[in-house]
Amino acid sequence: MRDPSPVTVRLVYLARLREAFASAGESIEWPRSDQPTVAKLLASLRERGGAFGAELGSGRAVRVAINHAVARPDDVVHDGDEVALFPPVTGG
Repeated sequence: MRDPSPVTVRLVYLARLREAFASAGESIEWPRSDQPTVAKLLASLRERGGAFGAELGSGRAVRVAINHAVARPDDVVHDGDEVALFPPVTGG
C-alpha cells in the first residue's frame, strides 16, 4: 500500500533570493506519487511567476543544496529534506 501523505520539504532562500522573494524560506508539500527532484521543485517555483519566475528563469545562475550538500537537477528530494537555493559565490 502506498503512503498517501505528501513529501514535506523545507526551502531556504539565501543571499539575493531572500531579498527577491521577501522570505528566508518556506515549507512546501509535494505529492509522494510524483517523486520530487531538484529540477521539478525549481520548475514548480518558476511557475509561480513574479520574482520566482525572474530569479529562477533561464539564464539565471542558481545553485541548490540538499541538506548542505550541493545537488544536481536529477537529485531526488526526500521527506524532511532542507533544500537551499542560492546564487553562486565568486571570489578572488
